[in-house]
Amino acid sequence: MIHLNITGHEVEKLEDPFGLLSGDRYEFFLEIDVEVEDELYSEKGVGLKVIFVSDNDLDKISSYYFYERGSEKVLDFSLEEDEEELVLSYCRQHREV
Repeated sequence: MIHLNITGHEVEKLEDPFGLLSGDRYEFFLEIDVEVEDELYSEKGVGLKVIFVSDNDLDKISSYYFYERGSEKVLDFSLEEDEEELVLSYCRQHREV
């Protein structure tokens, strides 16, 4: 289990120039503090890219991936259910750009 400690973020509202998608989409780059003993740890730091969708009363994570900051290398890890709920809650609270 990855212990998520979100220390900061950048967010951008994504535009749908053709109006094909319903709801609003936001791209989050979350800064994650990872303990040295954790298998996800990287000296460069770890981030989590999240596409968050808010459509009427339904909020969800459309996609996400972990990456090594600096190199932008994608890391092959997944969120557990409780961690995904934590990220979803964080995105709900910080979606306004």
